[in-house]
Amino acid sequence: MVKAGSGRGPRGDRVVRTYDQLKELIVWGKLAPGSRIIETDISTRLGVSRTPVRSALQRLLQEGYILGSDNGQQTRLTVAPLTNDDARELFAITSEVEALAARWAAARPEGERRSVALRLREVNGELSRRIEQPEPDPHIVFDIDHAFHQAFFDAGAGPRLRALHQAVKPQAERYVRLYISALITEVHRSVDEHEAVVLAIEAGDGEAAKEAVIRNWRNAGERLSMVIEKLGERGIW
Repeated sequence: MVKAGSGRGPRGDRVVRTYDQLKELIVWGKLAPGSRIIETDISTRLGVSRTPVRSALQRLLQEGYILGSDNGQQTRLTVAPLTNDDARELFAITSEVEALAARWAAARPEGERRSVALRLREVNGELSRRIEQPEPDPHIVFDIDHAFHQAFFDAGAGPRLRALHQAVKPQAERYVRLYISALITEVHRSVDEHEAVVLAIEAGDGEAAKEAVIRNWRNAGERLSMVIEKLGERGIW
């Protein structure tokens, strides 16, 4: 849940907090794709001055969460729309970043690999159980799938890869969160694809782990693309 800031504390802290809150609002769809962003409204909503809001918006603009258009007088900011082309790019980038982490996770000592594989199997098993329920909760399913990817990523990624991941992964997650109800019937395919990741990491086969992650993201992208074509892009006026 997004909590309003107090407006107190060092300016850097306020900017970071405001940035995190705004990004969460966008990723969770609380600020709808294509909707206009007005500094004063955001300031009131988060309980902070316009200064940290302006700095946070500039960062989100650079990262692609929001878009700016110049009408000759001032820049008009809007939440980035959800489009098939954008999803394809984000999924491809995220797949490469996570695939590299999986490759490095597979290079860990045998004991570490086994621990990672054990954790991954536990999470994937929970994912399988959840989707077999009569009416699985889409958001819980999403969180479990996210936990699976985060587990192998954390096992292999260094600080630079983490920074890249944090910049792009939430943007890909925005698509999954907002279309998850339509994707829920296809999640069982991810369970099978995840098992290939587990086996490769456990065996210490970095190339196989890398390819398994890329395949999982590629297939997920294709499944999402079909859903977007059926339900339509969002935020395009």
